[in-house]
This record gives sequence, C-alpha cells and structure tokens, in this order.
Amino acid sequence: MSPFHTSDTDSIDAQAALWFTRNRDAHNAPADPAFSTWHAVPAHARAYAEFEALWADLGELEHLNKPVPLPVKKPSRTGYGFAVATAAAIVCALFALNLGTPVALYQQPVATYREGAKTLQLPDGSTLTVNANTQLRIDFTAQVRNIYLEQGQLYIDVAPNKEHPLVVHAGDAQIKVVGTGFDVRRSQRQLEVSVAHGQVAFMPDANTSTLLGAQQQATYDYAKGTLQTHTLNANEVGNWRSGHLSFRNRELASLVDELDLYRPGVIELASGPLEHYKVSGNLNTADPLALVKALPALIPVKTVLLDSGKIRIEPR
Repeated sequence: MSPFHTSDTDSIDAQAALWFTRNRDAHNAPADPAFSTWHAVPAHARAYAEFEALWADLGELEHLNKPVPLPVKKPSRTGYGFAVATAAAIVCALFALNLGTPVALYQQPVATYREGAKTLQLPDGSTLTVNANTQLRIDFTAQVRNIYLEQGQLYIDVAPNKEHPLVVHAGDAQIKVVGTGFDVRRSQRQLEVSVAHGQVAFMPDANTSTLLGAQQQATYDYAKGTLQTHTLNANEVGNWRSGHLSFRNRELASLVDELDLYRPGVIELASGPLEHYKVSGNLNTADPLALVKALPALIPVKTVLLDSGKIRIEPR
C-alpha cells in the first residue's frame, strides 16, 4: 500500500509527484518495497521518469542562469584570425541556445479591481486569466518567461516551450513550468498552487520544494512556514474563471482567504480551531457575502456585524 493513501481517483501524475518528492527527501534510505511495486507498472514508470526529467531540466536552468565570468586573453599576433573564429563561435552558440520557438521580449503590468476576472493572450501563446483585486507584472526575457504576482490570483495555460520555462514569482517563492495549466493565489496569509494538468515545481522558500502533478494542490502558510498538499477534483482548479467557485472539504481559513479577493477587508475570521473547520459548497463570485450568510447553516459558526462594518465569523 502507498504511504500516501492514494485513492482510485488520484491521477498517476499526482502519485508520481508524491513518490518523487518522498524519494528525493530520503535519497540515502533503502528503496521502499511499496514504491518498487508501484513503479513496476509501465504507466507509473513513465510518469515518474517525466518528473525526474522536469526536475533535471529546472536544475540545469538554474545553473545556466548563473553568470559565468569569461576568461580574458592577451591579444596575439594572429588576433584577426582569432577574432573571426571567436565571432563565429559566438554566433553558433547563440543559435544553439535559441533552438525551439522564440519568445518575444514582453513587459506588461496588470491590475484588476472588483470588476472581476480578465483574460489576456500572451505573445508566447499562453492564456492568462487574472482574478479580481490582483496585481502582477509580466516580464518575458530571451531566456525565461517571468510573471511577478504581487497579490491576488491567476490561472495560466502555459504554451509548451522547454527552452524557455515560465516562472511565477510570488515574493521569495517560485513556481516553475515548461507547459501546463495551473492556478496561483497569493495573500497575506498563504500561497496556494493548484495544478489542472501537467507538472509544476513549487519552491515556497529557499529550503522547501515539491513537485505537483494534475489535480494536486499545495498550500504554504507564511506564519507557520508549513506546506500541505491535497488532491482535488478536476473541475476544482481555476473554476473561479466561470464566476462560480465550487469547493469540497475546504478549510474555513483558506476559504475566507479567497473570499477576501472579492470583498477586501470585509470578512474577519476568529482565530483558533475554527480555522480548520471543513466546508463544502458553491459560491457566486459576484455575491460572496451570500456564502458568509449561509455558513451558520453549514457549520457550527455565527456571523457578527461589527461597528467597523466588518463581518466576523465566530464559533457558535
């Protein structure tokens, strides 16, 4: 049996990501018999190999992005011939580094407010959807496609391009991909990454990293410095783009955190065990307060209207 208690609904990519992360963290430990049994299935072995290749590619990318000082040589009598040969070598190197689909240099700030989601077609062929009250900056260079998420939420279907990975930066955190569809939400409380399809390398800080596959979600708590992973239904990733948010067994703290996108500073949650209450339901993003009013019928809480105009959710 898998130590991750995977169910039949878990995708093979999700299982491969969990095994890869576990094996990488315990690389000096003897092979796990459960992993050997799982890996013996050809489809499992292929998915695991894809994660190994992705992780190797990302490591090579980091290495290539480090500046390397070039040696300086004194000019010789054959300087002209040497200069021609050097120029030819540089041209060949630049040609080799730019194999694959070229990425146009592109920079654009994006900001949304309460008007809701906005969709942009990026010059590399990717489709970016930005949620309400979100701020980000797009910066495509010759080597890497960068998106800097200052606050809020985005979903992006990334056009595959192995030579030019896409990196979402959220403060010190990085989410790296070469071609996939995934969702990132950043708030003051947490950073959450959810994968619809493909594979994502998530590094919330300098000492923490994990690989996520399809229908997997990772939530990083800034205050606690902890990372939790969950398995989602296929239709749960980025479903806010339709204007309706569906969720199951969602922690109340995470749900309130997301509601803050639609009504910033209006909803307040009492601290304590209440944060971990599980909620399932549906939400119209145009009327998030309707869900807040319905919470007492779903879980043992009460809503209190404060003098400041905020709505506070407290245990009942």
